[in-house]
Amino acid sequence: MAVPQAERRVVVVRSGPYRVEGDIRLLRTAIVTTEHGEPIAWDEGPDFDTSDAYELCRCGMSETKPFCDRVCERLGFDGTEVADRGPIARRREPWQGKGVVLYDDRTICTHAGFCTNLRTTVWTLADEADDPDGRAEFVAMVHQCPSGRLAFATDDDPDTLVEPELEPSIGVEPNASYWLRGGIAVVSEDGTPYEVRNRQTLCRCGNSANKPFCDGRHKRTGFVDPAVPS
Repeated sequence: MAVPQAERRVVVVRSGPYRVEGDIRLLRTAIVTTEHGEPIAWDEGPDFDTSDAYELCRCGMSETKPFCDRVCERLGFDGTEVADRGPIARRREPWQGKGVVLYDDRTICTHAGFCTNLRTTVWTLADEADDPDGRAEFVAMVHQCPSGRLAFATDDDPDTLVEPELEPSIGVEPNASYWLRGGIAVVSEDGTPYEVRNRQTLCRCGNSANKPFCDGRHKRTGFVDPAVPS
């Protein structure tokens, strides 16, 4: 029997792990790049073995990554949440393109890099979205952004975001963040829910300045975990 969407959630434990509830699939999600290092797609799988509920490391120091081994308790990990709890619509900046409005919330950027390549950027493509090829590339760039920093709506329906259909699951990115997909709820340590979004990224290196969300700091701190299921 399928688990109701309302029961799928990730609970932030005070200075501890993420407690995942609701039998949520956990799998490796790795960025595919060109020979020039340009992100172009996601490689998915294999899956990690999990139970209906499990705990994911949040401090970045577990010996059993991505799962928690409670080293956070021994090290005195400070996982204080500082992220804005308001709706993303309040933070997004609009960019009017040709037939589309691109929305950008820089506060949740993980620096995955899908928004640019050697030839163009997502902002340039928004201005070219009246061309079928340009629009297709624009949509692909936006929808592959794991954090949801980038989103868009059409001029025909500016109040409705065009989102990819994603199975509720959690991706473990090699040397990077947790990728929550498909509208999984994130609940603060004090029981307050964050806004439910289709694409979100949670910090797993322990160093984000926007906890519990990832801010790309894993790149600067040299966090390493290949995220290979045993």
